[in-house]
Amino acid sequence: MSANYIRVKCKNEGVYQYHVSYNPQIDSKFIRCRMINEHKAVIGETKAFDGALLFLPKKLPQENTILVSKRRSDGADITLTIKLIKVVPPEFCTQVYNILLRRVMSILELCQVGRYYYNPHTPSSVPQHKLEVWPGYITAIQEQEGGLMLLLDASHRVLRTETVLDVMQAVVRNNPKGFKDEITKLVLGNIVLTRYNNKTYKIDDLLWDKSPQSTFPASKTGQEISFVDYYKTNYNVTITDVEQPLLLHRPRAKRMPGESEAKQEFICLVPELCYMTGLSDAMRSDFRLMKDIASHTRVTPAQRQMAMKKFLDAVRNNKEANSQFVNWGLELDCNTIDMQGRLLPVENIHFDRYVARDVQNADWGRESSNNRCLVSVELKDWVVLATARDISKASGFIEMMSKVCPKMGIMIHSPKERKLVDDRTETFIRTLREVITPTTQMVVIICPTSRDDRYSAIKKLCCCEQPVASQVINAKTISQPQKMRSVTTKIALQINCKLGGELWAVEIPMKNVMIIGIDVYHDVAKGKRSIAGFVASMNKACTRYYSRCYFQGQNQEIIDGLKICLISALRKYHEVNHCLPDKIVIYRDGVGDGQLRAVADYEVKQLHTCFAHFPNYNPNMALVIVQKRINTRLFLKGRNEMENPPPGSVMDHSITRRDWYDFFLVSQHVRQGTVSPTHYIVVHDGTGLTVDRMQRLTYKMTHLYYNWPGTVRVPAPCQYAHKLAYLVGQSIHKDFSEALSDRLFFL
Repeated sequence: MSANYIRVKCKNEGVYQYHVSYNPQIDSKFIRCRMINEHKAVIGETKAFDGALLFLPKKLPQENTILVSKRRSDGADITLTIKLIKVVPPEFCTQVYNILLRRVMSILELCQVGRYYYNPHTPSSVPQHKLEVWPGYITAIQEQEGGLMLLLDASHRVLRTETVLDVMQAVVRNNPKGFKDEITKLVLGNIVLTRYNNKTYKIDDLLWDKSPQSTFPASKTGQEISFVDYYKTNYNVTITDVEQPLLLHRPRAKRMPGESEAKQEFICLVPELCYMTGLSDAMRSDFRLMKDIASHTRVTPAQRQMAMKKFLDAVRNNKEANSQFVNWGLELDCNTIDMQGRLLPVENIHFDRYVARDVQNADWGRESSNNRCLVSVELKDWVVLATARDISKASGFIEMMSKVCPKMGIMIHSPKERKLVDDRTETFIRTLREVITPTTQMVVIICPTSRDDRYSAIKKLCCCEQPVASQVINAKTISQPQKMRSVTTKIALQINCKLGGELWAVEIPMKNVMIIGIDVYHDVAKGKRSIAGFVASMNKACTRYYSRCYFQGQNQEIIDGLKICLISALRKYHEVNHCLPDKIVIYRDGVGDGQLRAVADYEVKQLHTCFAHFPNYNPNMALVIVQKRINTRLFLKGRNEMENPPPGSVMDHSITRRDWYDFFLVSQHVRQGTVSPTHYIVVHDGTGLTVDRMQRLTYKMTHLYYNWPGTVRVPAPCQYAHKLAYLVGQSIHKDFSEALSDRLFFL
């Protein structure tokens, strides 16, 4: 196997770290840096300096070097004392090396957009959607288990060829009365690109009382100049619309030379010269647009390798860029790292009376629709709601349900049908209140269009006020006769899960174990509070679950809610099994690298305090952090070119962390592009499971997500927790009824 890492060889023993003191003291970082730069003859051209600490690739002749600079304001002599502190080994120099990497990107004329760098000179045009795609790179020098390495990956940035002014004018045409509010909503918080200098800015405000004819003091002369004249003089750009409002960007406050406090600056931008970046929600929901973009951004493993080689060649062939590495004693390997990976065994998928063996590409879609569910729930009392326009589609759906359900072992009775007089949200809600009774198992709501407000209202009623399993279907989904059978089959399986059924299982060779999934959703609608979804298995096969959610208030730690959820889950487990679990394995999503140590040191201890609520109870517990948003890519070396590794591929050495117990797992199969592995970091393990058994358990759990007849990127409890937190945070914004907690009602 291979990965997108290039070994970095360091010829020096490391980096020399010095402390620079000034006498008399100089407060301004700007002046301190200027004075250091006056002594290149002594310290050399190659350095990294933050105003106090100086990093050099070579050792100065003296341990204490005394230099003198003149202060420009009064001509006073300032003594600089450069004192050697220590030699920093290469593995601890990544911060310095990444500063050097940013310089290399600048030399290669790559433009920083967000965190990564892109090439503005070779864009791919998507003219039918007024878009273009810039190719670029993700880079980071990191210390891995196998030594110092450069993580390198191909990236793409979608930019629009329409300006902010174009967007504004379109809004004014469509909404001449309330255009200001709509424009503010569309533009505020977005990143824009100014092509005259290839810089990006976040829009913090709109200045409706300013225009390009407004003036500001020029930085060099202090004389007032209009924006029109400024852009013509400095960039030879002519602004055509002199009435447009201006955009405001607030950069991070900086302390200027000679000033004791940081000063907030403002940058005014002209909409006509600002290009939107990224995609709007409307664009993301446009299937054709996303497909056209994917043809540029979805690259195969072989194409990724070519992009990496192109970057390495560009560095080597550019004398100035290459010298950045040479001057620090660094040398990049010519190729990506080669490693020996492992392939976990293919899992058998157990249905009621059938076992699917040797499943290809981790996909058992055909088997799931042609075999009886592991546990099916008889659907006796259910209601179908539809508008008059969609009532025929509802009848077709009911008829198809009666055809597909028996094959999957699901007994189904005829539902009550209700025809709605109109499609107003109030009509849906009023009718639901009328039809839901204590014996109702399921309500199926067929909506004419997709509307967030209607969906939220329905889910609030069915999850909180009158708890009942609910299935919302867009009428468009069941309007194509040729797709009706496959669509209805998926819905029938989903309904069975929501009623407490189980679709399939894999062999879990552990007794009395509880598997928990945790994920966090940030609810922007309610004061940016966070919602933690918590899902815990309740049986040996890990096919039945208990769910809770927790709302994290301001100045409140997420662990407080997780403790409440864990205690509730243990009580429920005891109620179901008449005993408590011997082992607990927690998969926690939504934790960044910066939080790992806090989770390992603090949260583990806090979770252990939950066991004191039960007499003489001390189970073995493991806490595994699940990271999906990573830049690591794994490749299988094929006969002629790089390929995607098959599901079950594990990498647990060389590119893993030196100071953590971690591994990468490819659990899913992709038909296009490059597969993304998931990074698992075991921050605590008291279970006694071997590394291989921990990896196999993790892989097994990726088979049990019932919304997809195949493996998923994360263990099923994590994916369930994500779905739960998303439903609560996006739609219902409050806790759901306890009556639904033992079913997967949120699928």
